[in-house]
Amino acid sequence: LLFSVSNLCGKCRPRDTGLLQPSLNFLYWSLHQTTPCSQQRAVAVLLSNVSLLELLQKVLERTWLRSPPSEPVYLSSEDALLCSGWLLVATLLLYQHHYNTEVHQTLSLDLKEVLNAVIFRNKKPILLLVSIMQFLRAALQQNFSSSLLVIIGQNTAQGATQPQPSSSQDAALHPLATQQVFSLVVSLQNLLVHKDLLLSQAVVACLETLVEYLYVKNQDVALHVASQPWHRFLLFTLLNGGQKSFLQPEVLRLMTLFVRYQSSNIISQKEISQILQEAAEANLAELPEATSCALHLFLCQV
Repeated sequence: LLFSVSNLCGKCRPRDTGLLQPSLNFLYWSLHQTTPCSQQRAVAVLLSNVSLLELLQKVLERTWLRSPPSEPVYLSSEDALLCSGWLLVATLLLYQHHYNTEVHQTLSLDLKEVLNAVIFRNKKPILLLVSIMQFLRAALQQNFSSSLLVIIGQNTAQGATQPQPSSSQDAALHPLATQQVFSLVVSLQNLLVHKDLLLSQAVVACLETLVEYLYVKNQDVALHVASQPWHRFLLFTLLNGGQKSFLQPEVLRLMTLFVRYQSSNIISQKEISQILQEAAEANLAELPEATSCALHLFLCQV
């Protein structure tokens, strides 16, 4: 069935949203819901389908070709297809790397366009932003070096000569530029203020991966990003004032990030003590799984 559906997708056009969107969802969930042994075979089937990968290339490119709506709208059928495309490609990136699967067709994406899709949101639906951030996380985790993905540099057309980074700092962060990093961090901070649960989870996860990437590439830039004073204001904006306000998954994960990179100007001993006190008073058995996992990570980091 996976083989048949992937072949069907390869015969479609990007505008065939009614057929493509559920089909891509089926491929996505097939990868996630199967056993590890079958998962490896499923990844091989999809990555050997050149027509499917060419279609995914066209679908993703429609993200920046679409006209932004005049006002925020519910998820349109085209936006839903874009979400499915980004989520499927993010999953393929992760599993191709995990299983070292042979790639028969690469995907080419302009990194500047991907970043701008998050930085300049143009009233994109939340689910579409989350899907693009899932892809961005997968690319960051692999240092933009996946054999499935060809990254086209900033201000560079495909096939043109790659420009030299403008500074030693940019060279260390390549293919990201320092200014792009700072713009992305500001955009992620702004998205957190929306206090949407799904969006907050995706933003914090993206921020975690970004700082990890930066720390490997250039520790000074990573520590500078992690210690931005605006983070402290952002942190307390997220708190809802309730008795267990610190025991929110996204807040705990942010706290863990700041402890990990020793951002003492963001999180002090006072906040750490307050979290420990709230955890001691909580009924741990009744905490949601996401909160329990985030609390576990925080305590281990402390």
